[in-house]
Amino acid sequence: MENKVSKELASHRLEQAREDIVASEMLYNGKLYKSANNRAYYAIFHSIRSVLALEPIDFKRHKDVIAYFNKNYVNTNVFPRTIGRRIAIASQVREDSDYDDEFIVKPENTLLQIETAKELIKLVEKYISK
Repeated sequence: MENKVSKELASHRLEQAREDIVASEMLYNGKLYKSANNRAYYAIFHSIRSVLALEPIDFKRHKDVIAYFNKNYVNTNVFPRTIGRRIAIASQVREDSDYDDEFIVKPENTLLQIETAKELIKLVEKYISK
């Protein structure tokens, strides 16, 4: 598969992120917090991948996508360091929500994941529009 720089792909991935955050909010309102955490994380993940669509690179593993984003965009202050830390938390919460049968979800923690995703979407929208 050839990696291409594509503003169209970036926009498509950002639209996926927007859909995921809508789904996350619906799940949250339905008190389905584990599922809401999953969709909030995927909103974050698709936002990050929309940034990566603007350069000829992509990864198969989530942790590689996040590591590359942190190294090349957060550590260089293209995106704020605080969002990098919140992405790491969201990734861990998603893994716990999806795979840990004994993970107890607190609604306020799910709300934080949703807020992180919304903030990142806004930051990515601004970045892509440059």
